[in-house]
Amino acid sequence: MNFRRITLICGHYGCGKTNLSVNFALDAAAGGENVTVVDLDIVNPYFRTSDYSELLKSHGVRLIAPRYSGSTLDIPSIPGEINSVFDSIEGRVLFDVGGDDAGSTALGRYASQFEGVDYDLLYVINKYRPLTASSGDAAQLLSEIERSSRLKATGIVNNSHLMSDTTCDTIRSSMDFARETAEQLKLPLLMTTAPRSVAATLDIENLYPIDIYVRTPWM
Repeated sequence: MNFRRITLICGHYGCGKTNLSVNFALDAAAGGENVTVVDLDIVNPYFRTSDYSELLKSHGVRLIAPRYSGSTLDIPSIPGEINSVFDSIEGRVLFDVGGDDAGSTALGRYASQFEGVDYDLLYVINKYRPLTASSGDAAQLLSEIERSSRLKATGIVNNSHLMSDTTCDTIRSSMDFARETAEQLKLPLLMTTAPRSVAATLDIENLYPIDIYVRTPWM
């Protein structure tokens, strides 16, 4: 990954931030990097990187998670351990941020510390989420996230998918939306993701094949 040492991953609820975070972490660890994942989702008790703590641990990835993670308790509680990632100058750090502006509010607590380091704030978009199906809606949501977090996005990841129903056409049909959103926001479209099952047959610039780790309870 050609991102800065500290990478923040934000977006709309259900856009696939957590699955993307897990893929980034495992790929970086496989490349020999020392990786820490910070689960900063203190809003939604479901679909957190904390749910994949054993998987991450088995690949040597350190996880910093809110207290009460792994339960259905929705109690905002950010561990002080997060401060340690700003004290070190080594190792890759990935922040999996809660959805929308409400989830990104937690980032605002650390805005001054982020300003003192090089970071990337990746805005993950998914054409197939109802509230961000248009470029205008996606752009509006990012402005709310930036206002809440007091941080600025540095790039866009097109993570448009239909979960297990994703096909090559699903990905291809999202490209105009992704480009229009990037143009409207004046940000680079850094990559487009695709499940490995369809990625091999796609000819798309900056394609990032992913594995599907995050699944709904009924899958």
